[in-house]
Amino acid sequence: MSKKDLSLLVLILLVGTVVALINPRFLYVGNLSNTANQVGLFGIFSIAQAFVIIIGGIELSVGSVIALLGVLFIDLIVNHDVDWLAATAMIVAAGLLIGLVHGTLVTRMRIQAFVVTLCGLLIYRGAARYYTEDSTAGFGFGASFPMLEWLAAGRTNVFGFPLPHSVVALGVVTIIAWVVLHRSVFGRYLYAVGKNEEAARYSGIRSSRVIISAYVICGGLTAFSAILIAMYTRSISPAVHGSFYELYAIAAAVLGGCSLRGGEGSIIGVVLGTVLLQMLQNLVNLLGIPSSLNFAVMGTVILAGVLGDQYLVQRRSRVGAAKGRGQTSAAAAPIEKLKAE
Repeated sequence: MSKKDLSLLVLILLVGTVVALINPRFLYVGNLSNTANQVGLFGIFSIAQAFVIIIGGIELSVGSVIALLGVLFIDLIVNHDVDWLAATAMIVAAGLLIGLVHGTLVTRMRIQAFVVTLCGLLIYRGAARYYTEDSTAGFGFGASFPMLEWLAAGRTNVFGFPLPHSVVALGVVTIIAWVVLHRSVFGRYLYAVGKNEEAARYSGIRSSRVIISAYVICGGLTAFSAILIAMYTRSISPAVHGSFYELYAIAAAVLGGCSLRGGEGSIIGVVLGTVLLQMLQNLVNLLGIPSSLNFAVMGTVILAGVLGDQYLVQRRSRVGAAKGRGQTSAAAAPIEKLKAE
């Protein structure tokens, strides 16, 4: 665990202590279980966003993709009687395809990621609303999928604590993503492309493939998250479902140490950033603060994270410049001494 992750963990413990002192209900088992469930649901698509941010990109269509794929998933299993395993495979494949399209447009067509994903945000939201005729999609009366509901939205009692299965899913995704990002050659390629795409390309890395792969991973994880969220909410209003989820993901990634310039960040940090965001939202709810201020809290968190990142970059630059001057002076000293002799 890096120093950034440790600092974030200490901050989470401090915030948790303060929240518990202000309102002891924070420590109630039910509240902790519900907060953990939110962490699980939001953490998966935050990790998805992190992969794109690390290569210096951005994915603004996360919320709209979750709305569209959630609507399609419910429609497949409820109205078309598709087996839920087959429906899951189809939805994940659709997410991978969306990521492939985005990555291809960014690399092959040289369109800025902001523009590509902003257009995606509008297109997928509009498609979801058109597909449902702007009505709510959900489970009909008596519709039941016991195994799917238990796997996606159920909870298992662990030492007296109702552990949400979304947290288990997040744990599995976190382990796999951590190995891919921090213990594989592909992970090093992601960081290299994020730091300097041109230098990475000159060093033999196929940067276009790496960028496309990052968007494909993001699309697949977002699709998986869409299924979990659809089973949790059990109904989807395409006009608002998943709204601003991309901002939650960006905020969690920035809090977790991901630089919006690319080339930095850790999976553990993103998960911890998600935990902190959900704790702050829980604090807002427990204190009776209007829920409309959730966005203000999120915006403040993103700004604080960017300012902190900018400060660290400037500090490293100053330290590096000071070391460079020191080494230059040390190297020049013997020469000056010889001249004096």
